[in-house]
Amino acid sequence: MVFCTWDGLQTTYTYTERDAALYALGVGACARDALDGNELKYVFHQDGQQSIKVLPTFAALFSHGYTGQLQFLPGLQFDPRLLLHGQQYIEIYKPFPSSGCIQNKASMSGLHDKGKATILEVEVRSYEESGELLCMNRMSIYLRGVGGFSKSSHPYSYNKNPASQNLAPKIPKIQPFAVYEECTQPSQALLYRLSGDYNPLHSDPLVAEIAGFSRPILHGLCTLGFAVRAIIRCVCKGDPNMIKIISGRFLLHVYPGETLITEMWLEGLRVVYQVKVKERNKAVLAGFVDISHLTSSL
Repeated sequence: MVFCTWDGLQTTYTYTERDAALYALGVGACARDALDGNELKYVFHQDGQQSIKVLPTFAALFSHGYTGQLQFLPGLQFDPRLLLHGQQYIEIYKPFPSSGCIQNKASMSGLHDKGKATILEVEVRSYEESGELLCMNRMSIYLRGVGGFSKSSHPYSYNKNPASQNLAPKIPKIQPFAVYEECTQPSQALLYRLSGDYNPLHSDPLVAEIAGFSRPILHGLCTLGFAVRAIIRCVCKGDPNMIKIISGRFLLHVYPGETLITEMWLEGLRVVYQVKVKERNKAVLAGFVDISHLTSSL
């Protein structure tokens, strides 16, 4: 089967402090206030700190190279312009260094025939040069126009992920614990793409039109970065090291320049969240973030 041909594929991801700072700016750090004491640490050696802090969603960059490899999988033919990112799941085992050389090992953890589309699940484990496991990414990729490779009466579905990691959280009906509103910039996607995701869907008006959008859309992982920054600010009181697990399901596109409203609910050490676009009153992202502990001020 296709998903067996990719197990063990390895890549190396090397980054510097400049890359970590550029990523932070790409997901909105300091955009509202260049003097923001909660976020200068992501882009500047604040108060004499020896190195900048790295946002936990930076982990998603480690798996970037694998989406470009999908077209080389035997038996899989698709139009890369119609590729959509469905979900992202991240486990973080230790804080990220401000620079490093990361060794990544990928495996196919799921394959689902949806008739007119195929969903691939790719798991990437990332290691420091010492061999210590740093984090794990799992991404679900929705390939439109590719599917129907199994019997319609029994469509093929393979998943080796733990059931607890596949659960989509229910959005509570009660008032959120916290709400954070933030505007993206019209150039947000052009800035975020400099961190390595050069899919023309986010920059080329013609490609966006072919994909069914009125103009280029924001990267889903950029929206996820905005959401987790909001949680770090409102729940973790500015401490990114409290983040242990991040799960996000991309529900709808965001256009650069739109306003994101992140709603948060506390359920023990889990923060259930939902992101809405203010201008269209539509939910675009939902998921949960698990934290290590609660701060004394909550």
